[in-house]
Amino acid sequence: MNLDQSEHSMPKSPNKQKGKNSRKPAARRRTRSSQVAPPSFSSLEGRLDSMGPVESSRSRPEDLAQELVYSAWETNVSKTRVDRARRALKLWPDCADAWVILANALAETLEQKREFYAAGVAAGQRALGEEAFTEDVGHFWGILETRPYMRARAGLARVLQQLARLDEAVGHLRELLRLDPLDHQGNRYFLVHWFLQADRDDDAMQVINEYSDDSIAEWAYSRALLAFRRQGPTSAASELLDTARMKNSFVPAYLLGRRQIPKDLPDTLGFGDDREAVAYAADYKAIWKKTPGALDWLKSNLGKKIS
Repeated sequence: MNLDQSEHSMPKSPNKQKGKNSRKPAARRRTRSSQVAPPSFSSLEGRLDSMGPVESSRSRPEDLAQELVYSAWETNVSKTRVDRARRALKLWPDCADAWVILANALAETLEQKREFYAAGVAAGQRALGEEAFTEDVGHFWGILETRPYMRARAGLARVLQQLARLDEAVGHLRELLRLDPLDHQGNRYFLVHWFLQADRDDDAMQVINEYSDDSIAEWAYSRALLAFRRQGPTSAASELLDTARMKNSFVPAYLLGRRQIPKDLPDTLGFGDDREAVAYAADYKAIWKKTPGALDWLKSNLGKKIS
């Protein structure tokens, strides 16, 4: 399941209503960490333009900045989005979400994008404070104030992978999974995809086993492919493929080229539907193709009746 579409379109505004899992950060959360230097505005953006007053019922700079980020997410006008992100950073340089917006809107190269995301990670770390990374481990996503940091760090990981810095990218996603074992961001899907691309089959299998209850087609077909890569066309591998076909029967047609993968990938997926098949094939067709014999094995199993 390719979640990387978020790199190309801004996310919808998160729920701004604070629920039972949210709390205002304690004073320690607003203490700057001496271990992480503030980002250099001159190196990434230059001087911010002078901005007018911000209208809001909130008074703290961080609250005003986050309100600007929410409004930036809600506009489809790129210039307006950038202006609001810049205003947010002028109010509060530790607004990680604003750096994420600028990474997507202003970066012209992957290296520039990496710098923006890295600034967002550092900003989020300062905003949360050091104690959050020990006291809140295991339920990070349940605290709204941690989410900007997590978005920035996930974005940084994706850019590092694109820059062929896989070990660094994996390290960031592994840390996010340590902070949020329930993986609300879907980082496990990136890991399995990257590991299979890099022929790191043991690492891919480890992630699949860690989240063995996942019922999506991506897990089932990847598990079958891993079995074939390790064992060849054994009965055990074929049973896993049968299980995958029961999860989603549309996938083989896209992997084998009998159906064309559309240029515009679906925004939403449904368990077992054609959209899920398209998303899986878009990510994994090249991996199946480069695995010797995998597509022939898949084709030979299509005639089998599964139950």
